[in-house]
Amino acid sequence: MKFSIITATYNSARTITDTIDSLVMQKYPDLEYIVIDGVSKDETLKTVSNYKDKLNIKVISEPDKGLYDAMNKGVKLTTGDIVGILNSDDFYYNSDILVKVNNTFESDPSIDAVYGDLVYVDNNTTQKQTRYWRAGEYEEKNLDWGWMIPHPTLFVRRRVYEKIDKVFDTTLSLAADYELILRLLKIEKIKVHYIPEIFVNMRDGGTGASSFKQRRKAWKELHLAWKVNNLKLPKFFVTRRLMHKVGQFFVRPK
Repeated sequence: MKFSIITATYNSARTITDTIDSLVMQKYPDLEYIVIDGVSKDETLKTVSNYKDKLNIKVISEPDKGLYDAMNKGVKLTTGDIVGILNSDDFYYNSDILVKVNNTFESDPSIDAVYGDLVYVDNNTTQKQTRYWRAGEYEEKNLDWGWMIPHPTLFVRRRVYEKIDKVFDTTLSLAADYELILRLLKIEKIKVHYIPEIFVNMRDGGTGASSFKQRRKAWKELHLAWKVNNLKLPKFFVTRRLMHKVGQFFVRPK
């Protein structure tokens, strides 16, 4: 099977090397890399071009309406069987990720998506772990308790995206990834498989965590994610979700 990995970039020169290096090191060779750039003003595009001899890269650089608009563009360009999204400041944990994901999909054609665990690392010292998001097995009832799949670890069969009306809802600027996964699990009832291993290193301090104002906006969008899907928001939802996040600071890899 062929993988399509999408990265949305904007002035990502400081971190994009780690992202692409983690793709180059993958032991699974059949992949395309799609970079959707929002007309970066730094050295992002030059850095990406340095890898054209090492990866099958498609680059689109044009104005967009934000991160999720860029991701939607990337999904439309995919030709692979499996689609993954790797943010421009994230990188794969080791060189076996795509091999293990591929083997899981091939073992059961009914599996629609595969996911794993995620480690938050210090923004500057990426060898320093700050949080560990152990996703765990999916049970629908856990969604009511604030549980969610770490989006950068999610790999989805392209056929799933092809049969839904929209991928990322661009009316949400901070929680469209959450809304997508909620919709796929609750509404589309896709079959997911969990691999209990770390897939991705994520630099701490993402878009949704940059300020208290942004956090409040993100919480509001989490509510909207349920509302737009005609789902009843569970009681104490934000509190439960915060408890999940707090627990990540005390969990360590086995």
